[in-house]
Amino acid sequence: MLAFKNFNIADWFSFYRIFAAPFLLLLIWFDAQLVFTCFLLISYLTDAIDGYLARKLKITSARGSQLDSFGDQITLIIGLIGLFSFEKEFIKTNITLILIAFIPYIFQMIIAFLKYGKATAFHTYLAKTSAVLQSAFILWSLFFNPEYSLFYIMIVIGILETIEEISLIFMYKNWVSDVKSIFWAFKDKRRKLK
Repeated sequence: MLAFKNFNIADWFSFYRIFAAPFLLLLIWFDAQLVFTCFLLISYLTDAIDGYLARKLKITSARGSQLDSFGDQITLIIGLIGLFSFEKEFIKTNITLILIAFIPYIFQMIIAFLKYGKATAFHTYLAKTSAVLQSAFILWSLFFNPEYSLFYIMIVIGILETIEEISLIFMYKNWVSDVKSIFWAFKDKRRKLK
């Protein structure tokens, strides 16, 4: 049983994203696109808030980092399900490009689970940039219409970020969190730990 009193305020923002997922799925089921998109926006905002609070209040931890990553992945999946449900024509038209970006991401997740037994939580600058672009694209598409220039930029940055994550998995023998970039990793002493 989880001792909920041991979680800090940043962790609770991550929990919000996880607990909101079933509610968001219900909104998709009931075809409530506008309400879904508004609540998805709140989930994305909690992602920005939890990391900021953890750094500002100096309450960062490996557990919090992993919880944040799990909340991020759940929110990304929910956002994609919403996009697939509400923008079917766009998805059909661009499925090849979407798969080119998504399949390496699945491959990266499998490698992480095989090596570490859990997802990565590197939180690189490229990962943060990719997450912001994905959020912006999904929200823009659901509030308005898909914007192709944003879509292409999101795909390219997403592929680069996945390549960086896979490289970092091979660079670090043990699970670590908060690696700023692949270049930063070369100087990171944790990488040399056996």
